[in-house]
Amino acid sequence: MTRRTDALLGRFLAGLAALDPAAVWAHGSLAGGDYQEGRSDLDLVAVLPGPLGPRTVWALARLHARLRGEPLAPLLHCTYLTPGGAADPERRHVTWAHGELFRRPVTPVTRRELHEFGRVLHGEPPRAVLPPVPDGELGAFVVRDQREFWRPHVDRAALWRQDVWVDLGLLTFARATATLRDGRLISKREALDLLPTLGAPTEVVEDITRRRYDDRRVAPEAGWTERRAGLARGYLGPAIDGLVVVYG
Repeated sequence: MTRRTDALLGRFLAGLAALDPAAVWAHGSLAGGDYQEGRSDLDLVAVLPGPLGPRTVWALARLHARLRGEPLAPLLHCTYLTPGGAADPERRHVTWAHGELFRRPVTPVTRRELHEFGRVLHGEPPRAVLPPVPDGELGAFVVRDQREFWRPHVDRAALWRQDVWVDLGLLTFARATATLRDGRLISKREALDLLPTLGAPTEVVEDITRRRYDDRRVAPEAGWTERRAGLARGYLGPAIDGLVVVYG
């Protein structure tokens, strides 16, 4: 990590201390060694005494509002578990992400990340709170995510003019393939290295790599956004269908 990331996490942990967290963990790129400051999300999970009533939820909203002046604050996402509900993989937990509070589950992928390489920022380790994720549960989730979320969204052409959909669509597919084929969780860097071997369009993989790892800002050629969208969708539709046939 670097100075700005450390400063934001320090302020976040100091503000959260008033709510007496039992644990705070990092997962994703922040824990897995592929963190790119200013580009990667800061993916966190905190365990708070339950239940999370309106007063606690309001305190969380105020905490995140106070952090908005920090340059990296829009990238900080945190899901709040309670000891009584942490073991339930279907339970939806209070989450701050994308500038708002809502509820979402802690997925089997996130739970496996926490067990394998989660970074403890405060308190107890993940294994003290979360049960392990069986391989069958992890694989079933990955297939379902590709089939029920990503495949229908491939058909929504307008989405694929956005960098985030191109990036996450291809990277998530490569990571899903590695998990199902090899039983491994891989980083985004490893996913980029894997994509050409899976037949992904070279131009699109190079575009993602450049925007993620190259500090130089290069304006895209005229018509590239539309062409990239067509290449990404033309690849991902059949690729996901094939993955689901094999592993679904």
